Amino acid sequence: MSAFSQFELDEGKFIDMLGKLIGEAKYLQNNPPELVPTEDRAARHVLEVLEPLSVDHGGPLVVRHVSFVEGRGNIIVEYPGKPGGGCISFVGAHLDVVTANPESWSFDPFKLTRDDDKLQGRGVTDCLGHVALMTELFRQLGTLKPQLKPTVLGVFIANEENSTLLGIGVDELVKRGMLDKCKEGPLYWLDTADSQPCIGTGGIAAWQLTAHGKLFHSGLPHKSINPIELAMDAVTEIQRRFYEDFPPHPEEERYGFATCSTLKPTQWSYPSGSINQIPGSATVCGDCRITPFYDVEQVMSKIRVYVDDINANPNALARGQRGPYSKYELPDEGLKGRVDLKFFENVGKGVSEEHFCCLGSMLPAGSGVAGHLAAIVGSRAMQHQLARQLVNLELN
Repeated sequence: MSAFSQFELDEGKFIDMLGKLIGEAKYLQNNPPELVPTEDRAARHVLEVLEPLSVDHGGPLVVRHVSFVEGRGNIIVEYPGKPGGGCISFVGAHLDVVTANPESWSFDPFKLTRDDDKLQGRGVTDCLGHVALMTELFRQLGTLKPQLKPTVLGVFIANEENSTLLGIGVDELVKRGMLDKCKEGPLYWLDTADSQPCIGTGGIAAWQLTAHGKLFHSGLPHKSINPIELAMDAVTEIQRRFYEDFPPHPEEERYGFATCSTLKPTQWSYPSGSINQIPGSATVCGDCRITPFYDVEQVMSKIRVYVDDINANPNALARGQRGPYSKYELPDEGLKGRVDLKFFENVGKGVSEEHFCCLGSMLPAGSGVAGHLAAIVGSRAMQHQLARQLVNLELN
């Protein structure tokens, strides 16, 4: 009889846990500096279930709550197997969520609601549903105590939804060697927010472009260098060259990627001031989502060249599309507009089947599963690093 023959999802306990987690989602939104999550608000519900089954209370689970920043902890749970039996790891179920504006939702995003078999709320699929499911797995392991050869390791992580702040979540766990045990066997990354098996994800490079012009009254635009217009035209030029250099790749269709590699702005800011004042600077932030068939570092190098070329001749961007008085150089004053490029530190490469030890097997195997195999250009910052370091990485 299989050691897992007694295992069956306890729907009541799963729904109860998910409801508690969704109830914390308002405080788990991750978009600093405005919204900084407190992942411990979710972690406490997981710990309430698992700590009574830990070795400290006479149970079999080894439970560690690991924090590098106050209030923003990770949880590592281990169900020991036999010595030398290897390890099966589940990593990636994260305790933070993306932002949600309640005014744009037809229901309260911070409360779990149910419509027949449909569960609704911020984080149901990304990724508090995974957290609730993995909690239930380890609860049953700790309760039923099956005799297993491999150790089962689960890692609930903080700060997955942010690529600008480091030293909080899985990146720091890897850096400190706290996930080295994962090298002893296959690792399943639990953060694919869909119903199909995932065989590929994209890389990411988040960027910031700051345009510098000349502050002046808006009634005299010929005496100003408008940094907002400069930023818009610079992004347009960068996008034009990006899509020339990194067009759709033939492998993207074979893997089922929904999109090719992309570069786009996602945030905009400028100094406060009067509406009749052209500001002195403006900042655009965005990201590159790169399918795994292009190298992220090469993409970044190319974008740096685009920016250098713009700064060498910024007025080449002024082709009359902003009117006859919009220009990016003031020769009489010896002034030139410029754009400064910054890439945020947490650059991640994409993952495809080529990183798996089961190379060549997943695409044909997909014909036997429900739904279809899928590949997304959503990025998992540490997947490529884990894939290089570990024996086998699969996305679920």
